[in-house]
Amino acid sequence: MAENSPIGEIHSNLPNFLLSVRLKYVKLGYHYLISNAIYLFIVPILVAIGLHLSTLTLEDLITNLAMLKSYSTLVVFLATLYFMSRPRNVYLVDFACYKPHERYMISKERLVEKLAGIFDEDSLNFQKKILERSGLSDKTYIPVDKWIPSNFSLSSNQHQAKLVIVGAIDDVLAKTGVKIREIGIVIVNSSMFNPTPSLSAMIVNHYKLGVNVITYNLGGMGCSAGLISVDLANRLLQGQANTYALIVSTEVVSAAFYTGKDKSKLIPNMIFRMGASAILLSNRFSDRWRSKYQLMHVVRTHKGADDRAFGCVYQDEEEDGKKGMSLSKDLMAVAGEALKTNITTLGPLVLPMSEQLLFFASLVARNVLKRKIKPYIPDFKMAFEHFCIHAGGRAVLDELQKNLDLSEELMEPSRMTLYRFGNTSSSSVWYNLAYSEAKGRIKKGDRAWQIGFGSGFKCNSAVWRALRTIDAAIEKNAWTDEIEDFPVQIPY
Repeated sequence: MAENSPIGEIHSNLPNFLLSVRLKYVKLGYHYLISNAIYLFIVPILVAIGLHLSTLTLEDLITNLAMLKSYSTLVVFLATLYFMSRPRNVYLVDFACYKPHERYMISKERLVEKLAGIFDEDSLNFQKKILERSGLSDKTYIPVDKWIPSNFSLSSNQHQAKLVIVGAIDDVLAKTGVKIREIGIVIVNSSMFNPTPSLSAMIVNHYKLGVNVITYNLGGMGCSAGLISVDLANRLLQGQANTYALIVSTEVVSAAFYTGKDKSKLIPNMIFRMGASAILLSNRFSDRWRSKYQLMHVVRTHKGADDRAFGCVYQDEEEDGKKGMSLSKDLMAVAGEALKTNITTLGPLVLPMSEQLLFFASLVARNVLKRKIKPYIPDFKMAFEHFCIHAGGRAVLDELQKNLDLSEELMEPSRMTLYRFGNTSSSSVWYNLAYSEAKGRIKKGDRAWQIGFGSGFKCNSAVWRALRTIDAAIEKNAWTDEIEDFPVQIPY
C-alpha cells in the first residue's frame, strides 16, 4: 500500500516521458503483438484452401487424390497449430468494490483531532497541511478506533482485513451468482499486512473451499499489485480449462501507520483509506454472454535492476524501532521512467495503425536519421475511451493528465475516486471503473486502460474491452447511491 502512493504528494514534476522513448521498448511491444497474433495468419490459409476445394468437382477430387491428401494433411496441421497456439479468452464476469459502513467515515478535522495526542506540533501541522491539499473529502473511511497506537495489534489488523475482504467477495458472488466452490483459483494482494496463515488461507477457511483450490498471496508489491494479480490469473487460466479465478486487492491502513517525525514517512497517514475490490475472472466460453469485459492486454514493467529505482521507496526501521517508508528524491523521476517504458511497449498493441505509422516515422527520423524534428506524441485517446489511473495522489494525477493530454472528463473517475474514497492502494483502479459504470459511460466495445505503479519500481497496465453496455439504472456498486452528486469541484 504505502510503497508507492506517496508519489502523489511529492511536489516534483514527472518527466515528460512521451517526449523521449527508446526504440527497444517499441520493438518489445511489436514482439508481444506478433507473438500473440501468429494464429491470425493461419486463418486466411485455411480459408484459401477451402475456397479452392469448393471450386473442384467430385471427379477432380478423385483424379487428384494426392492433392486432396496433401490439402487434408495441411488443414489438419494448421488447425492443430491454430487451436494449440490460440490463447484462451479471459472474461471479467463482474467485480465489486467494498464500501465501508458509515461508522468508519471520518472528516479531515476529526482525523487531525485523533492524531493530536500522538504527534508533536511540527509533525501534526505537516500532516494537516498534506491533508488540506490532498484532494480527499470529509467522507473517506478509516477504522479510526483501531487506528491509534494503543490499539495496534495483530488481531485488530486481521479483523480489518477480514471485514473488507469478505465484504467485497460476498458482493461479487451475489452479483454473479457463482457458487464459491466453483472457484478454482484465489489470488490476494496486500502489500504491508501479510499474516500467517495468509489472507488467501483465511478466504479458504472462511468459505470452506475445496482441497484442490489454487491460492496465491502477493505481498510487498505496492499499489500495482492488483494488475500483477490480473496477469497472474490470466497466466493460470491459460493452463486450466473451465475455471473461475477470484482476485482480491486490499490494504490494511493501520499496518502502515507511522508515528515518527520523518516527514516523508508521514504522508501515507494522510492519504490512505479503507477499501478493497474483488474481481471474478473466467475462461469459460459460456460465460462470455454475461461477462462485462474481456481482457485484451497486460503489460508489466519492472525497473528493479536499477539500484536507484529499487531503493527509491524503501521500508526501514528507525533507531527507536518505528517502521516507515523512506522516499528518495529520485522517486518522481523513477516513476516517470517506468511509465514511459510501459506505455511505449503498450503503444504498438493498442494504437491504431495511423498513429503507429506517424509515431514510428518520427522515432526513426530522430533516432536513426538523427533529424532534429519535433517528436510525434501518440494520441492514446484514440486507443481508449476510459482511463483508470491509480488514485495515488493529486500531484501525480495532475502530471499524468498533462503528459497524456487528457480532458477533465477522462480524469474524472480517478479524481473522484481519490476525493470520495481516498487512496485505496491496489483496489483504486476498480473504484475508477465502477465510477464510469455508475455514470452509464461504459458502452459495448469501449476500451478501458487501467494503470498502476508500485515500489521496486514497477508500472503495470491492463486493457479491457467492454462486451456489453453497462446499464447504470440496474448496476449496483459502491457509487450507486450517491453517483448523482458527482462530479464535484475539488478545492486545492
